[in-house]
Amino acid sequence: MDRTTRHSETRYGNRPTMKDVAARAGVGLKTVSRVVNSEPGVTPDTERRVQEAIDALGFRRNDSARVLRKGRTASIGLVLEDLADPFYGPLSRAVEEVARAHGALLINGSSAEDPEREQELVLALCARRVDGLIVIPAGDDHRYLEPEIKAGIATVFVDRPAGRVDADMVLSDSFGGSREGVAHLIAHGHRRIGFIGDQPRIHTATERLRGYHAAMTDAGITVEDTWVSLGSTEPGRVRAAAEAMLGGPEPVTALFAGNNRVTVTAVRVIAERDRPVALVGFDDIELADLLGITVISQDAAAVGRTAAEHLFRRLDGADHAPARVELPTTLIPRGSGELPPA
Repeated sequence: MDRTTRHSETRYGNRPTMKDVAARAGVGLKTVSRVVNSEPGVTPDTERRVQEAIDALGFRRNDSARVLRKGRTASIGLVLEDLADPFYGPLSRAVEEVARAHGALLINGSSAEDPEREQELVLALCARRVDGLIVIPAGDDHRYLEPEIKAGIATVFVDRPAGRVDADMVLSDSFGGSREGVAHLIAHGHRRIGFIGDQPRIHTATERLRGYHAAMTDAGITVEDTWVSLGSTEPGRVRAAAEAMLGGPEPVTALFAGNNRVTVTAVRVIAERDRPVALVGFDDIELADLLGITVISQDAAAVGRTAAEHLFRRLDGADHAPARVELPTTLIPRGSGELPPA
């Protein structure tokens, strides 16, 4: 067998062990262990030889034994709805920063808004012995997590409440933000306001719809059935809903978009029309400041940071009753929400 073949087997087959390092450096196994774990009792020359052997072999410490001794893996799991959604970028980054400050590794994945996939992913992370979980739930029944929580896996739910289990949760004020956004349109003279939101089984969608109705009721406005549309945020569905509301003899004069994906499609539909249409979107979107789009902004980074801090407090021994934290939203007027009725 030639050198290339042996190198290939080392690289893609069996990983080099501390025994391999010891043999190459000409030292005992305990000496390698001391160098790898930064323990005292090794001369500089010996440490250099061991480190050269480590570098040459590509040795990486196997933390499995340390996990068994300490009962902690120094890792947490983050289950998102959709990794491509711009809202989750700053949220994930904030969680990672807190995890790093605590010396922990972040492992994340996407449920794709599928409850079965969420459960499969969460349990796979538990099987890999993560210390804690931050979950943006796709489903509404999380009793499958009860044995894991009882076994000591700290869990925080984000953006939407947990279903049928008691756990910490960190949310944005979807109801209050939506109510403020619709009231803003009403204050600029609108009475016929359309609402396009996400699927009704999603907590944030129903809370934002509830905020819409509250603002309209506060203003004494009776909502017509044709002014409300909930469903998939797929562009074709949103476009059809927006065009239906903006067409006919008595069109709406303003739209409230229930999330960032709805807002993007609504902007495109409005841009194709001859008359101006006021728009407020829930969630900020890229280039909204340049396009002059008024939004209800969530602080995604604050949501992620708060959730991670709660998680690590649990891991450090906090045993208070499950907490519900609701963070405020911010209205950012940029022009589209301040247009008067045509």
